[in-house]
Formats: sequence, structure tokens, C-alpha cells
Amino acid sequence: EVGSSDFNPSVPVKIFSAGAAGCVSDLVTFPLDTAKVRLQIQGESEPLVRGQRATYRGVFGTMFTIVRTEGARGLYNGLLAGLHRQMSFASVRVGLYDATKQFYGRGSESPSIATRLAAGCTTGAMAVAVAQPTDVVKVRFQAQVRLLRGGAATRYGGTLDAYRTIARDEGLRGLWKGCLPNIARNAIVNCCETVTYDVIKERILQYELMVPCVPHAATMAFLCTPSVADNMPCHFTAAFGAGFCAAVAASPVDVIKTRYMNSAPGQYGGAIHCAFTMLLKEGPAAFYKGFMASFLRLGSWNIVMFMSYEQIKRGAARLHKSVQSSF
Repeated sequence: EVGSSDFNPSVPVKIFSAGAAGCVSDLVTFPLDTAKVRLQIQGESEPLVRGQRATYRGVFGTMFTIVRTEGARGLYNGLLAGLHRQMSFASVRVGLYDATKQFYGRGSESPSIATRLAAGCTTGAMAVAVAQPTDVVKVRFQAQVRLLRGGAATRYGGTLDAYRTIARDEGLRGLWKGCLPNIARNAIVNCCETVTYDVIKERILQYELMVPCVPHAATMAFLCTPSVADNMPCHFTAAFGAGFCAAVAASPVDVIKTRYMNSAPGQYGGAIHCAFTMLLKEGPAAFYKGFMASFLRLGSWNIVMFMSYEQIKRGAARLHKSVQSSF
């Protein structure tokens, strides 16, 4: 289970904890996500020619360029939409994962990998269906600098204005633009993140790989306490593995999703057309543009998110239990 082994918080507690932890993680890692988006869309309108110097070079070089040309606030373009996204997205895909896994596994205490993958795909797709408009707005804001450099006015005056403008100019379909590639991406990401975290953590606890041990003063033998193996080093290790697997598997779909959601109306006939256009104009390497930023972002995001999730969930469960016992 993506949670503590010594208590079983309710589904509403897990949903709230996942949304809150997603927001905490976004606040910490959002500059990396902005750098990733800028690297992914670089060369979209005008492919780079041999010898031409790219505007953005590397993760930290991109962040430095953004700060130098736009100020520190440029790193947080679209943050409000990002927080909207996490409250609706993380709460569904992580908060409902255990319940969905139990449903598919018919209450089994040791569900199979196939059951876990099915649960990860289901909650990932459900989360996209709910949160897609927030993702579209976030990506548009993060990519908005190209219009600023061109001397044109910004696309949107604010987050709410972005929702209204997209709905007015592109219809409601515009708010769900790129929904299919995003479902594909998040089915992959959710399986890699949530399922990998679940499996690694379960194995660490099962084989007591990170049981805290302290030397006994008299005998100098090490005394270990398996009951507290579900600790922060365990959460850190499982989250890091989850982030790495997610970055490797999801980067190509993530690039396509970013390009397609940021495109002007009519630029691409669909996500598949977008992928073929990238392949023909920029080559296979285009699908891993911004990979290091993606890995740094997904790795750090998973670490902060899952460690925050575990702590917020425990605190919320204790608070919920104490409130219930007082009545």
C-alpha cells in the first residue's frame, strides 16, 4: 500500500493528503518544470540550424537565462494553474490508488503487479479527465516568454483570464487540448511513479532493508527495530526510484504533450501528427529534449511529494482519529 503499514487512513484523508503534498512538491520544483517546458518547445517554430546557438542550454543554464531575461518570477509562470492542477490531479491519481488497487484485487493483501498497473492506469486517466484544463493553462503560461521576446502582447493577463480566453477562442475543446496524449503520458507516469513507489516500499519493508539499528552500550551489539522501518529513508529511496523510472518511460510522450498543448490552433492535426512532425524536422533526439530537467524535476518532485504525502497523511489520520474520539 502507498501508505503507512501501522494504520489505515480513510479514502478522504488520502485524497486530501495527496492534493496537499502535490502542492508542496510543486512549490519546491516548479522552476525545474518551467525549464523543462522551455527546453521541450525550443526549435518548435523555427528548427535550429547547424552552428546556431540555442537560447536555452541545459537545465540550470535555462533557469539562469529565464531569471536574467524575465526576472525570478519567470520561473513561476503558471504556478497558480499548477497548484489548481495538483489539488485535482494528485488527489485523484495518488489518493484513490489504494482504493482502486483493492477494488481490482478484490481485497487481496498482496495484489499482483498487473493489478497495481491497472489501478495506476485507471487513476492516472481519471486524474487527467478532471485536471486537463489546468494543465493546458499551466503549459501556456510557462511557454509565454516566446511571445514576450517577439514584442507581442502576452497571451493571457492572468490564470482566470487564460481559462476564459481559451474557452472563448478555442471552445471548451481547447481546455481539453492534448487530452489523449496526456492520458497516455499520465498512465505511464502514474504506473512508473505510484506502482514503482508501492513495490519498492513494500520490498524494503518486507525484507527489512532499512531497519534502524543502534549499538547497545553494554554488549556493543546492534539492536534493530523492524516496527519503525516505514521511515523517511524508506520513503526517500522508493520515491527516487519512482522518479527515475517515470522520467525514462514518459519523456517522449511528455514532449509531444507539451508541444501539442502549446501549439496554435491548426498547427497540428493531432498528437500523432505532432509526433511525426517532430521526428521529421528534428529527429528522434527531439523526444528526449529537456530529459535532464524532466529527470531532475520528476525525481525531486517524487521525493518531496511522497515524503510530504506520508507525513501529511499520518498527521491528518491522527487528527481525524482524535476528532472522532472526542465525540
